[in-house]
Amino acid sequence: MFDVIIIGAGVTGAAAAWGLARFQGKVCVLEKAEDVCCGTSKANSGIVHAGFDAIPGTRKAYYNIEGSRMMEQLCKNLKVPYQRCGALVVCDDLNFSQGLEELYQKGIANGVEGLEIITDQKRLRELEPNISPGAAAALYAPTSAVVCPFELNLAMAEQAKQQGTEFYFNTEVQEIEAMEGGYRLETSRGRFESRYVVNAAGVYADYFHNMVSEKKIHITPRKGEYCLLDKGTGSHVFHTIFALPDKMGKGVLVTPTAHGNLLLGPTATDIENREGVGTTAEGLEKVMADSAHHVRDIPVRQVITSFAGLRAHEDGDDFIIGEPKDAPGFYDCAGIESPGLTSAPAIGKEAAEVIAKALCLKENPDFSELRKGQVHLSELTLEEQRELIRKDPAYGNIICRCETISEGEIRDALRSPLGAKSLDGVKRRTRAGMGRCQGGFCSPRVMELIARERGISQEEVTKAGGNSKVILAVTKEGTRE
Repeated sequence: MFDVIIIGAGVTGAAAAWGLARFQGKVCVLEKAEDVCCGTSKANSGIVHAGFDAIPGTRKAYYNIEGSRMMEQLCKNLKVPYQRCGALVVCDDLNFSQGLEELYQKGIANGVEGLEIITDQKRLRELEPNISPGAAAALYAPTSAVVCPFELNLAMAEQAKQQGTEFYFNTEVQEIEAMEGGYRLETSRGRFESRYVVNAAGVYADYFHNMVSEKKIHITPRKGEYCLLDKGTGSHVFHTIFALPDKMGKGVLVTPTAHGNLLLGPTATDIENREGVGTTAEGLEKVMADSAHHVRDIPVRQVITSFAGLRAHEDGDDFIIGEPKDAPGFYDCAGIESPGLTSAPAIGKEAAEVIAKALCLKENPDFSELRKGQVHLSELTLEEQRELIRKDPAYGNIICRCETISEGEIRDALRSPLGAKSLDGVKRRTRAGMGRCQGGFCSPRVMELIARERGISQEEVTKAGGNSKVILAVTKEGTRE
């Protein structure tokens, strides 16, 4: 019997686990995929939203502001890349500046700091030289930032793991029923029982909520398609550039990433398939066309990959946080779409405090706010690199040339508290395979390291768990080490 079971190891589930690690309790996370950050959380914009778009008084507004205020210090503590670049919402006709004024008033009501509307053309182009020639005005939000979503998700999960939280991967929750003193969960790997359940299941959160509550909710997967440009293109803009939002969301944005790339997207298309993350020609054409509307001369020939993610849009258009009246001990974190990444730390912290109080859990005296994090060779000075390689030559063996990732870094990712098990797992932890060649050069070497560290054959190595094997058989035994 667990004190708390968390369904889902995305950023919200990881935040709940991170929050609960501050208390002494028996906690586990059930995740149907092979790793953390395999669903909605792996395919988003990585934006720390300032909070000017959310309707005042909504849960989205409250958790957005709280999460945004927490994020910089949290990322510093957890060794997660964070860059406060600010944001500009661009209007190309002064006749439509009323939309900027409405956003400004929302932001002021929500408590966003430093907001201003810029109409001075000289200043606007000093802030953003590559803004469209037709840009007439912009709402400036200096507190907006970018973060690495993979590392944030992983860092919070690792903190929880190191404090005793158990993680069960490839474990799909199939049924939930109330029992005396808690809930019984039937999974693909057997039965689990818990006093409390946190529902952080992304686009499937309505399934689990509706198993225990008579007040039904409904989530629609909202697909967003993106294009990612090569490293170094991030300097094409200095801020996150938004269009005026509409009923489907914030629209296609152009933003630098925390690692120096340029990101375009997302689209917003409601679909039925909760695993429908394929890109389309139409979607990517829209990304290109809409991004070019507010930013000129985007170096589109440097696109290195495209991808799509799903947002969990609930019919009520707000986060659903807390216990249903008819299902005490079942804590919903449902409908977590944008600004979900920004809001996650605040949601996780509050959920943990509510549950700890209900279960009378004592504070954990051993919890540390600080995470050691992984070594990133490219972030070290030349002198630091030399000293590291002198102590461990594996750090001098470069596996991924595009991102300058060494054997030592990949080995560390495979041996970490929640070690990588697949090519994508290594990629999210180290960036090996995220560069210009998209793994064309380094994938065979990474496969060798995965096989070596896990004690398996290369035929068993997968791209992303399950049946996603990369090779079927070895055809030239003489070339194999």
